[in-house]
Amino acid sequence: QVQLVESGGGSVQAGGSLRLSCTASGRTFSSMGWFRQAPGKEREFVAGIRWSNDNTLYADSVKGRFTIARDNAKNTVYLQMNSLKPEDTAVYYCAADSNWRVLYQIGRQSNYDFWGQGTQVTVSS
Repeated sequence: QVQLVESGGGSVQAGGSLRLSCTASGRTFSSMGWFRQAPGKEREFVAGIRWSNDNTLYADSVKGRFTIARDNAKNTVYLQMNSLKPEDTAVYYCAADSNWRVLYQIGRQSNYDFWGQGTQVTVSS
């Protein structure tokens, strides 16, 4: 049985930082990623990581500010978010993909099989 549990969301002021965590239980995955959905907007890709080789992929909007990392021993993926902006406000979802894919495919939400319940991130100006 697969379960993804996110934590680390909260409220910060613009320019602040948050670190999100997602721990997977039940199995391991080929890739894990973070998506977000703001009110009135579609869910969008934020960052992803391939478990086998640590390759990463980022949305242009977060490059240079967000960092995704993994801890194999804990089966956990992290999203370190720095220099947060109000437009980063959203519910952030952790997702896992069972199948190996080329790196750019990690950004396609349709490829993900399992999803966490989400954690709210609010950035105020």
